[in-house]
Parts: sequence; structure tokens; C-alpha cells
Amino acid sequence: MTGRSTASLRARYVEQAASDLAENRRRQRQLAQKIKMLEQEEALLMDILTLAERYEETKAPPQPERTQHHQPVATREKATATGTSRQPLLGDVVIELLGAHDEPRSAKELRDELMERYPDRSPTPQVVRNALESLVAKGRIRRRKRERSVSYALAERAAN
Repeated sequence: MTGRSTASLRARYVEQAASDLAENRRRQRQLAQKIKMLEQEEALLMDILTLAERYEETKAPPQPERTQHHQPVATREKATATGTSRQPLLGDVVIELLGAHDEPRSAKELRDELMERYPDRSPTPQVVRNALESLVAKGRIRRRKRERSVSYALAERAAN
């Protein structure tokens, strides 16, 4: 190869690398905008879920007091459009699972137990953490952090 062809080849590589870099930056901006949009949608959906739960709580007749040794009391359920199959809300399932244990539980332990008891459900770890954090925000459960470990317990039990 001559010096000229080597320089020409280098120039093409430099041009291609610059083009690829510009494309990567453009794509990163697109993805950052999409992430921002999805986060806003998630916040909106969490608000809608919270409002729906509050509405259901005001409509539902009072439930008997749950005790530590009492197994699941009736939970609020999601009705499908056809009104056929119903599943308890994830927040209610998490409260039920926490009520069955004296000790605080990690999100992973709760997810594993949830998937064992409800094999037809398979929420992602993030969905379980979101549900837990939503319950913390509502004051229904308490979060405890120790170093890098986070555990959750029912609010009544955590206060004792």
C-alpha cells in the first residue's frame, strides 16, 4: 500500500468512527427521552393505582381485624372486564405475606414466597419493590435499612 492509500483508508475510518459516534449520541438522547417518558407514565399509573385503592377502601365494608396468627382475611380483588377470574392486588398479597412472619423480610424473600404461593403470578423484582415502596409511602409497612440490606415489616409490628 502506498502512503496515499493508507491516508485515504485512515480518513475513511476516522469519518466512519465520527459518524458512528454521532449516531450513538443521537440514539442515547432518544433513549434518555424515552426513559423519562416511561418514568412519567409509571408515576401516573402509580397515582391511578393509589386512587383506585383509596376508592375501593371507601366502598368496601370494614374487614375484621387481622391478627398475627390469623391466616388470610378476604382481600380486595381485581375484577376483569368479563367479571370472571379475580386476583388479589399485589399490595394486599404483600401485606398478607408480611403478616405471616414475625421478622422483617427482604423484597427477594417476599417475591420468592409470592411466586411459590401464587404460581400463576410472576412479578419482576422491580414490581415487588415498587409495591413495597408504595406501601411504605402509605404508612402500611415500614422499611429498615442496614448497610446495603433493606427489609420490610408491617407498620403495626414495626412500631412495637
